[in-house]
Amino acid sequence: MAEPHGSPVGALPPRPSSGQKVDDSTNTAQSLAVEMAVKAGEPTNPLNNGENIAYLYLTFERTLPQANTTILHHSTAADVARGKEAQAPAPPDLSPYENPMDWPGSRKYLMLFLSCIATFLTAYTSGSYSPPLHLMEEDLGVTSDVAVLAGITTFCAGFAFAPMVLAPLSEMNGRYPLFVAAGTVYVIFQAVCGIVRTLAGMLVSRFLVGVGASVFSTMVGGVIADMWDKEGRNTPMALFSGSVLVGTGAGPLVAAVIAHRLGEGRHLGEHLGNAAPWKWVFWHQVIAGAVVMLALVVLFRESRGSVLLSRKARALNKWYEKLEAEGYYGVWLNPEPGESLTALTEQAVSSSSGDFYAERRENPTDEEKGLPVHQEPGSETSSPSPSQVVLEAAPATWPLRRIRWLVKEDEERSSVTKMITISVYRPFLLLCTESVIFFFSLWVAFAWGVLYLTFASIPITFQRQYNWSIEQAGYVFTAMMVGAVLATIIGIWQEKLLHHPYWAAQPPSSVSDLGGTGATPAATTSDSSDGEAPLPGGFKHPPSGTDEEARGGPFWHFIRRRFPADAPESRLYFTLVTSTFLPAGLFLFGFTARPDTHWIAPSIGIALATMGILSIYLAVFNYFADTYGKFASSALAAQSFCRNILGGVFPLVTGALFRNLGEARAGGLLGAIATALTAVPWVLVFFGERIRARSPFACPLFNLGEAC
Repeated sequence: MAEPHGSPVGALPPRPSSGQKVDDSTNTAQSLAVEMAVKAGEPTNPLNNGENIAYLYLTFERTLPQANTTILHHSTAADVARGKEAQAPAPPDLSPYENPMDWPGSRKYLMLFLSCIATFLTAYTSGSYSPPLHLMEEDLGVTSDVAVLAGITTFCAGFAFAPMVLAPLSEMNGRYPLFVAAGTVYVIFQAVCGIVRTLAGMLVSRFLVGVGASVFSTMVGGVIADMWDKEGRNTPMALFSGSVLVGTGAGPLVAAVIAHRLGEGRHLGEHLGNAAPWKWVFWHQVIAGAVVMLALVVLFRESRGSVLLSRKARALNKWYEKLEAEGYYGVWLNPEPGESLTALTEQAVSSSSGDFYAERRENPTDEEKGLPVHQEPGSETSSPSPSQVVLEAAPATWPLRRIRWLVKEDEERSSVTKMITISVYRPFLLLCTESVIFFFSLWVAFAWGVLYLTFASIPITFQRQYNWSIEQAGYVFTAMMVGAVLATIIGIWQEKLLHHPYWAAQPPSSVSDLGGTGATPAATTSDSSDGEAPLPGGFKHPPSGTDEEARGGPFWHFIRRRFPADAPESRLYFTLVTSTFLPAGLFLFGFTARPDTHWIAPSIGIALATMGILSIYLAVFNYFADTYGKFASSALAAQSFCRNILGGVFPLVTGALFRNLGEARAGGLLGAIATALTAVPWVLVFFGERIRARSPFACPLFNLGEAC
């Protein structure tokens, strides 16, 4: 799309190393010109405080111009001699402001490891609450299981509502401060759960624990998107999703052991109050949470690209100000061919932190987070404001010029109130108007409800049918952890299979053809097999000269024609099969949980159901991110809200469901609902393109590697 008239953004040069220090040297031609001017006794730098400042948009791809650190303002030969003796202010170290996409793999995977550990811990918290249920009833002075289980409901409510307010704050202030603040809230109120003596206090504390924990579950996807492009983020997302379900299984397992072994004395009237040993269900999480938060404070790095650019711009602008204070004005500005520059008058400079930004916000905004709409040249809103002076096309080499850097996201961002308002109402708008979002949210919400239902159904079933203790029933959650690990491996493998050279729409001749590496075709393309870069997944290049129909044979021709790998629905192909694990696991659990059947059978059912849940979760996340482009955050917020609300409701009805219907009927009912919902991805796979074409929010044309 064409840039607005007068836009500071022009053609981008090849990406430099983002962490490079600013080069403050002048080239030979510039030095020669200075020498000649000095010998003639003429001033060599006419710039001063009265000169207009040109404002440029800073991006990670832009090559930084050379700053003037050798020529003093209106200097003569004597001034130059004095200037050579004095040191110009040293350039700033820009390495902390590297593009996260360009970080080395070691840093990316350290960030992913920290994020997954934090996510594991918060998922652990959600499941560890139910095993000491009867101990909490006695401690809190209540007689209703449902009343105490409401702590899971309030926890999920915090999970559902908090991200709608916190997500815009992370866009403005970055991931790091929000992670630290949320982690502090999480640890503090986890400790409060260990000392509170009333039901109301417990429910409120659990809500605030959910608020703190929500950041690590809902915003880690954003951290992953900060560091990996669309083609490279499936494996990190699979690891993140797996950590959620492994933590969900580990929590009730460990808590059941603690509740059984440390809670026995409580029934004999010992260990009353806050000293009760079973409260280590909470205290061991406080210790683990504090350690993880300390690791985040020390090792976690800001990954939000616009925030890093803002800090980089401030560092450069501050350096320019120091240079000018010492008499070194301007930079040697060499714009790219065809690039335009917007210069602001002194009036605009004086108001750049106030009315200038307010004026920009009055321009029309797009449909997501209040960002300005790109308009074609000549439209009403594309003309510059009165305070802006649009320079004509520059010559090939520009002279010294005073500049300051701006970041487009900062300049165009709406107010906090507006961003939060959009963040709250748009998910519900999409939920009510987009059939894809409604049915996918219903699908993943039911799957998540089944996940939370296991917190109560596993202890009830194995105590009733096999006469097990709470500790023995807790060990069954190992099946959930095994299922999560297997599903994670499958999720990584299926993405590699999509990169099969016979599945690609065009026979790939390089890694770059398959997307995600950033290598240029010249560097990776080869007509022969010798020296060719390996394809993703370790696949070999297809034989050269093979026509389209013959490439891979009739089977692969059919697959390419009916199931194109570059369509957004490709995220759902494998889910057509793996999502059936959920109803299969529910049927197996319900119909085999009997005293005359070995306990391994229902345990296998739990593992299968967990595999189905994770595959559904991963498919919905990736499909929404690919299909809804700039509206993806709202679409994901809609499914997250539905998922957590239903997850909070299911534990309240689990006891009545299994006690009144029995394991077989309850499992059959849940399996039947899950079976009906498996139709959702099939509809999208065969009719997705037509459905997207009718949507005002979905990407009208999907092109792998481009944002809509």
